[in-house]
Amino acid sequence: MKVAVYCGSRPGNSSVFVDKARELGTWFGSHGIDVVFGGGHVGLMGIVADATLAAGGRVYGVIPESLRDRELAHDRLTELHVVRDMHQRKARMAELADGFLALPGGIGTLEELFEAWTWGQLGFHQKPCGLYNINGFYDPLLAMVQTMQENGFLNQEYIDMIIRAETPEAVVEAFGNYRPPHEKWT
Repeated sequence: MKVAVYCGSRPGNSSVFVDKARELGTWFGSHGIDVVFGGGHVGLMGIVADATLAAGGRVYGVIPESLRDRELAHDRLTELHVVRDMHQRKARMAELADGFLALPGGIGTLEELFEAWTWGQLGFHQKPCGLYNINGFYDPLLAMVQTMQENGFLNQEYIDMIIRAETPEAVVEAFGNYRPPHEKWT
């Protein structure tokens, strides 16, 4: 299984984010779960990649030329795919991955999560999307999503698509049990 991990290019201001990112990467690496990520060596993304590699796992990075050229590219990956821009990055990550998992991060993390989630809602893919909800980081987002549903902008079945997990085991179990809400639209 290859999991696309979306997360911050910063470590955040709590050591729990770093500890849980490292724990996830270590668990993935020691259990044969490959990581697909943005290709950088910084922040939580670098921590997940390093921990996965240190545990014997494989890590596939996808980075735009402009970020590689700023020397942000991780130099010890299983494979590094250098692409033209962010659109190609997201498309290539989606192509490589069997599922998507968002750890804490900023607006880039949210943008990647929302695109993968939207593509799933529209039936463009049948892959699971999840939140690694460290310390309730995504609770306010989930409350907003519920407000969207209550106001008639989002069906409950699409909210239910989002897997919520707080341990690596829960992520893998939920991804393995995932069933999309509908068949692919044609």
